[in-house]
Amino acid sequence: MTLTITKQAETYLETLAEALEIPPSRYEQAEKSYKSLGDWLHRDDSTVSHLDPDVFVQGSFRLGTVIKPLSNDEEYDVDCACSLKDLGKSNLSQAQLKELLGDEIKLYRKSKGITKKVHEGRRCWRLDYADGAQFHMDIVPAIPNGNDLRRLLEARNLDAAFADTAIAITDNEVLPQYLEITNDWPRSNPRGYAEWFKSRMGEVFERRRAQVLNEMRAKGVTASVEDIPTYRVRTPLQSAIMILKRHRDTMFADDPKNKPISIIISTLAAHAYQGEETIGHALLSILSKMRDAIEYDGQKYIIRNPTDALENFADKWETHPERADAFFTWLEQAREDFASAGRLVEHRRMSSVLAERMGRDLTDQVSDTVLQPTRSGASGLLGAATAASATSAPNVSFSDAPRNPKRPDGFA
Repeated sequence: MTLTITKQAETYLETLAEALEIPPSRYEQAEKSYKSLGDWLHRDDSTVSHLDPDVFVQGSFRLGTVIKPLSNDEEYDVDCACSLKDLGKSNLSQAQLKELLGDEIKLYRKSKGITKKVHEGRRCWRLDYADGAQFHMDIVPAIPNGNDLRRLLEARNLDAAFADTAIAITDNEVLPQYLEITNDWPRSNPRGYAEWFKSRMGEVFERRRAQVLNEMRAKGVTASVEDIPTYRVRTPLQSAIMILKRHRDTMFADDPKNKPISIIISTLAAHAYQGEETIGHALLSILSKMRDAIEYDGQKYIIRNPTDALENFADKWETHPERADAFFTWLEQAREDFASAGRLVEHRRMSSVLAERMGRDLTDQVSDTVLQPTRSGASGLLGAATAASATSAPNVSFSDAPRNPKRPDGFA
């Protein structure tokens, strides 16, 4: 089954992705905040400075897939990790690590005059900034885990290409290990995942990063390719994920417990992305292939962490089968909505098709933006629509068969 997408739909989806983007100042604000915490942990009288603390951003801010909140009442969630690089699992328990870092974060809050108290989460400490800032920062305490993960994966002949940046993190619901000095810690690898994600963008990312660099130099800014942060580069994969996340958020606004989690959407989309150069082609192609990286072993669904093939991002589906049902329902709805919109040539009709699950305010804003140039032009929208042409999204088919797993081979 080959799908088509009109040029008008491509323009609409490009404008939709732009409307979802957060301003660069938000990324800069997040970067400033976590770097400020890092500076605090390295100050002379810090209780952890001798342990070489390393604070870095993770999640959607690192991947460049953050979207604007549904409402002004919602906050941006800046996910960070703080790895104390000179500590190991034999030195302390998860609880001790969390308390050690938590004490410093509480002192940091006071030093910066942050009104709200530090909140302890299951895996992290949360810093709530002033109401006007509209964001909070979740800091996950961690220690290096690269050597242990490499040994674990290589012992099973699994891909360990991204193992070196792995970390061990805290989780106060995993008992009794949380309270004990043990080698059994929860694993994570946000830096490795970001590198894998970037590798899936491939040459498209490098070309667009070079384009950003040229634009900066044209404005007199002296910079190198390495100076360009990922969030300054926007690829069709990133834009497609942003659109899918907003579709998900709106569809599950009244059922947040069952909404598909972002790491699953990002992972499946990145696996499905084949270097498409436009957002529309990328979106339709991704939707057609998103099930291909989902395995089913006869009892449970498996969506492997591409940096740690032993971790299953869909592990909660086994105990909450309604979440699996919700994911597949959402996927089918997204396929239907964007396939329908992609065949249209009138932007108002595209908005009507997408309004229910993208938000009426957003789709109206996109229509107004797209139509603005034609309002002052002689031809107008209808004239342009009659000359509409369509392009094929290559090899797009909506297969519903999950992949049956062999033994896990990891992700190269």
